[in-house]
Amino acid sequence: MPNKILVAGLTNIEVTLQVESFPIHYSPVLYPFFGVNSAVSGVGFNIAKALTRLGNSVNFLSMVGRDSAQLLVKKALAEANIRSRFVLDGMEQTPHSVVMYDRAGHRQINVDLKDIQDRAYPQVLAEQALQDTSIAVLCNVNFTRPFLDAALRMGKIIATDVHAVSNIEDDYNRDYMAAAHILFMSHEQLPCSPEDWARWLMDRYGTEIIVIGLGVDGALLAVRNHHYMERIPAVFTRPVINTIGAGDALVAAFIDNYNRTRDPYQAIRKAMVFASYKVGATSAADGFLSRPELDQWCLKLAV
Repeated sequence: MPNKILVAGLTNIEVTLQVESFPIHYSPVLYPFFGVNSAVSGVGFNIAKALTRLGNSVNFLSMVGRDSAQLLVKKALAEANIRSRFVLDGMEQTPHSVVMYDRAGHRQINVDLKDIQDRAYPQVLAEQALQDTSIAVLCNVNFTRPFLDAALRMGKIIATDVHAVSNIEDDYNRDYMAAAHILFMSHEQLPCSPEDWARWLMDRYGTEIIVIGLGVDGALLAVRNHHYMERIPAVFTRPVINTIGAGDALVAAFIDNYNRTRDPYQAIRKAMVFASYKVGATSAADGFLSRPELDQWCLKLAV
């Protein structure tokens, strides 16, 4: 069985700004020393970096611009030991994001996708990248949409994160929800309890495994074939600095373990520890444990 993982998704330049609190009080100028930072990030990059840090071989598919930011991306890929073969620089500009966060863990994410939603990724190249992989993590950015059918046709396990979704027939995310074997999302905009939402998803799409992030309350895990649905409590590893990227960390650690064990119960427990440690870092792309480090934390916490 191939154990390489495919990740297809967004790469962007992320600027983080620490604020005192929300709402933000107007002032013409502020000097938040060491409160403004920039890094290469993006959902796809974060997941690929975390999976690589956990010891996986990753085929990472993404698109960036033919601008100065691509140099930062190439440097970040090399430093993270992520192969750049499938990262294309066909856009005019690289996407950017600005993330404001406070000490209480609240954050506001502003994402400028540039024109990536109108760009197509070469299908032939995508299918080459799929060939030797067992799981395809397809982030819900438009260029990955054609990969859903290809991955299903090739018998790959599909995982995706639809983030803050509120409609089971959501026009943008419906095909991702329909195709995913493993489906992640946030509780933040659900129109009902996470348990009812998970039941509706399984009835509507037959989803095999559902993980719903619950913030400080942990996560809900639902496994269709086992008729299992339970809330998994959060764990504490270190103080929270910024919650941005916690969902990406949860996805990566779950997929890492599930790809090796096919055990969703062990996977969610380890993912909770991994995500807890990650939010002790500033950038969404930092704070990832290695697999030995994660195992040590799990032993320490008796997880």
